[in-house]
Amino acid sequence: MELIFSPLGWLILAAFVAGLVDAVVGGGGLIQIPALFAAQPGVAPATLFGTNKFASVFGTANAAWRYARRVNMPWRTILPAAAAAFALSYAGAAAVAWLPKEAVRPLILVLLIFAAAYTLWKKDFGQLHRPAHSGHRELLYAVLLGGVIGFYDGFFGPGTGSFLIFLFIRFFGFDFLHASAGAKVVNVATNVAALAFFVPAGHLLLGLAVGMALANVAGSATGTWLALRHGSGFIRIVFLLVVGVLIARFAWDTVVAVSG
Repeated sequence: MELIFSPLGWLILAAFVAGLVDAVVGGGGLIQIPALFAAQPGVAPATLFGTNKFASVFGTANAAWRYARRVNMPWRTILPAAAAAFALSYAGAAAVAWLPKEAVRPLILVLLIFAAAYTLWKKDFGQLHRPAHSGHRELLYAVLLGGVIGFYDGFFGPGTGSFLIFLFIRFFGFDFLHASAGAKVVNVATNVAALAFFVPAGHLLLGLAVGMALANVAGSATGTWLALRHGSGFIRIVFLLVVGVLIARFAWDTVVAVSG
């Protein structure tokens, strides 16, 4: 009982819930990162981010594998996007040195509001799977999408999965289920790219990361099961809820930054 109410117990619970949410629409970092900062206040932020990425990559990879077993994955779009995302995430991390994050926070807030409003306005958005491109155009668009998302994830991060789902639906004609499945593969690529920096630099609490990774995998298995069972309509609802939370967070951070 003491373990359940200990900081470690709360972190394991947070990792499970983060894995569940992330498997459906992304946004698990909204849960896992604040939990790490609250439970480990004396640890360097880079180490907490590295621990978060380590736990997340296993949950995301598990979700991608489960989707791939049940969904006809559009690999010709997903794999080029994942490769571009992996490559550009390094550029995004490097950009932090010359472009402060506060400068782009209002832009991200506007984009999130647009994504939520567009999804609410178009009732059929993401309900049917009708791939819109093929051949060289599909490859070009996939590389562009993956590059932009990879850069964003390396530079900033929050909401990467939700942005991916929206873009896969809007520009490739996927439904929510296929978009969520594809987003997991791209997320694995960006997480591995981040770990390529965090792990060699020693920014990792390995024991805690392994425990959270196991909980994250359990959560991702639950989230994937729910998504596959209930389909695009369910994913659309969770997507709007997570984007709503992201909007609230970015709005609050923007107000604090301006007033400060």
